[in-house]
Formats: sequence, C-alpha cells, structure tokens
Amino acid sequence: MTVRPESTTAGKVWLVGAGPGDAGLLTIKGLRALEAADVIVADRLGARAVLDGLAADGVVLPGDVIDVGKQPGHHAVPQDAINALLVQLAQDGKTVVRLKGGDPYVFGRGGEELAACQDAGVAVEVVPGITSAISVPAIAGIPLTHRGVATAFTVATAHDQIESLGGGRDHTVVLLMGIATLANSAITLARGERGGDCPVAVVEDGFGPRQRVTVGTLSTIAHQAAARGIRSPAVVVVGDVVRLSPYAPAALATLDLSSYDPLTPERSPRA
Repeated sequence: MTVRPESTTAGKVWLVGAGPGDAGLLTIKGLRALEAADVIVADRLGARAVLDGLAADGVVLPGDVIDVGKQPGHHAVPQDAINALLVQLAQDGKTVVRLKGGDPYVFGRGGEELAACQDAGVAVEVVPGITSAISVPAIAGIPLTHRGVATAFTVATAHDQIESLGGGRDHTVVLLMGIATLANSAITLARGERGGDCPVAVVEDGFGPRQRVTVGTLSTIAHQAAARGIRSPAVVVVGDVVRLSPYAPAALATLDLSSYDPLTPERSPRA
C-alpha cells in the first residue's frame, strides 16, 4: 500500500515487516525494498536476524544500516526519535526502509511511524510481514483455529488488560512479550472459563538457534517456565489447539496436575 499525503519530499519511507526472524520468510516485495534502500533503519528483534541471514546467503544490500532496536544493557531509541529520523532522512532525499520485526501493524507501532511521515508530507509504502503471533505457533505445530477445536483467536501482549478476554478453550489466546508476567497471566486466564487445566505452550526463539517448546497447563506453566529458565523472545499460546502440537501428548501425559493449585500457578508444586 502506498500512502501519498501530498508528498513534498523527494525521498520515501518503506515500512517493511521482516517477519519472525527467518530470511526465507521475508516477502519478495520486502527484499526488493531493501535492495533499493539508501538507508535501513532496523529493529533488533526479527529484523537484525533477517539482515544477518541475507548476508549469509550472499545478498549484498547497498544501504547503510542504522540500528534502533533495544539491546541488552541499553535503552531503546525513543519512538519519537525514530519518527523524526525517518522524516529527516526522507527530507534529505533518501529512500528509507524501516525494517520492523514481524508485521509493522501488529504491536509494531507502525501506525505511529506512518502518521509521522504523513504529517511531514513524506510518501510511505507499507509492506506487510508475517507476524510471530501466527508463524511461531505454526512452527510448533499449533494452528490457532481448527474445526471442532477453536473458531477464533485473540492476540494480546501481557501488558494488556487480559481480564477482559472472553471465551473458553475454543477461543485461542496468543500472548506476545509475555514471559515476565506469565504467572499473572496464567492466574487471570485460569480464573475464567478456561480453567487451570487448560493447555498452554510457550515457544521460545521460534526461528532462532534457541528454539524450544514447553507444553503445560495454566496451573503448571509458570513453574515450568521458572524450572526450565524460559527466556524472551517467546510466544505463549493458550487453548485446546495446543493439544494438536506433536509436542503436547507426551508433555501433558507426564504432568501431575494434582500437585498444582489452579489459582496460584506461580508457586512451586504442593508438597
């Protein structure tokens, strides 16, 4: 989609979704934009892995790379500063790719960057990407909908007020950025229609070298996460669709659900 808000600059900004971190899942249109870019303004999560993957495959991108992603031990570049950078580069006549992990419009603040460019009279083109909310569960063999099992799904961050999420186990919940608050999220969802024995999967580093899948229930998953040292990035999937994963049968069969309190899943198993 090209957005032309009475463009007053020679430059242009492309908002490109890098996908979940596998260069093979970058769209062809996204790759063409990268090849044409004078400057690539890249996130760390997902986007950096794609750039590294392209380089490993022998793809040479002519543009300079500016890293604005959050790195361990460093503060992220403020969103207002990123918006201003995109506008300034375009006003300088540059073709700019803003490379964002996943899809720009799924918890990516792409709408804010689009608005900043529009307000400044900068032409923008949006190239959708494959969101981790769908692709990471898929790589673990978990469909978000399945006939007779789940007819809808909701994608949220653990920072949202998930108390308002309705539905039961046939309404899949996908949580992004949810490891730090996993225990609280599990308690909240267990108190609803889903119940403490509702299946849960946590998929770490979906397309990276640390890929790992942990399957449990709302009652057990917080303890499992602590015991296994689960780390971000990770996607949490809640609902009966988790049972369809090839990882699920053995994992769920070995859980002793009687050892866990469904309303306090953050605690260790009962003695």
